[in-house]
Amino acid sequence: MEKYNLTVVSEFILKGITDRPELQAPLFGLFLIIYMISALGNLAMIILTKVDSRLQTPMYFFLRHLAVTDLGYSTAVGPKMLVNFVVEQNTISFYFCATQLAFFLVFIGSELFILSAMSYDRYVAICNPLMYTVIMSQRICHILVAIPYLYCTFVSLLVTINIFTLSFCGYNVINHFYCDCVPLVSLLCSDTHNVEFIIMMFAAFDLIFSLLVVLLSYLLILRSVLRMNSAEGRRKAFSTCGSHLTVVTVFYGTLISMYVQPQSSHSSDTDKVSSIFYTLIIPMLNPLIYSLRNKDVKCALQNTWKKICNFMF
Repeated sequence: MEKYNLTVVSEFILKGITDRPELQAPLFGLFLIIYMISALGNLAMIILTKVDSRLQTPMYFFLRHLAVTDLGYSTAVGPKMLVNFVVEQNTISFYFCATQLAFFLVFIGSELFILSAMSYDRYVAICNPLMYTVIMSQRICHILVAIPYLYCTFVSLLVTINIFTLSFCGYNVINHFYCDCVPLVSLLCSDTHNVEFIIMMFAAFDLIFSLLVVLLSYLLILRSVLRMNSAEGRRKAFSTCGSHLTVVTVFYGTLISMYVQPQSSHSSDTDKVSSIFYTLIIPMLNPLIYSLRNKDVKCALQNTWKKICNFMF
């Protein structure tokens, strides 16, 4: 062990998704398509909610930042994963690994709180519509987005610095397709109790607090909807929440299935599949869900496309 403590790790080897050569090309093509759809979809959502006058409401303000976080953490992971399919050895430098982890933690954490802010926005819109413009003012919306970004940046730096200032052993193979906390901690030679406690504490707080806000918001929404006398009012309320509820269910369901299951049932393969889902599939699905289920977004997309066509032709 003493000998390994003296070893300076300058790079890591990512084991990737699979070590079967015949699957490398098909998986590269599949994930390239998924990442391109995700990147284009989220960029389109950011641009549409910025330029279209009908999408200048708190709901679409939060949707824009949801697209930013989706694009952020999928880009932190996706391009490097794609490169690893076409190179002989999947290496990543020490500092690039730290950078990837830091950006991933910032955006994945921010998404949790932005989803909870979106649920609060839906609660105010349905349960207190007359005061909606006052409660969800531009200032409040900016605060509800700025605080998660600042907090998650602090947590990301705290976790990343704590991991990468400790001593790594000579073994530098990460059993994953990107630099994540758990596989990196397993490579440390130093005492890892403090960094494991920090990771567990912040992960539990982020997941539980944001999920409680979502659950409480939707319980209050449900109570308000059940009190409505009009069937049309109930239908409209549920349609207002439909897209967000779908996104929340998929995102939290994936995280909970990965982190709340017993440690004995964990395996590297199942963890990789779950990680693929929430780092690549969900960022692709979110803009599709909102564009397919939302009339305003579809109209904005059609109008923008017409303007582009008229400009070009």
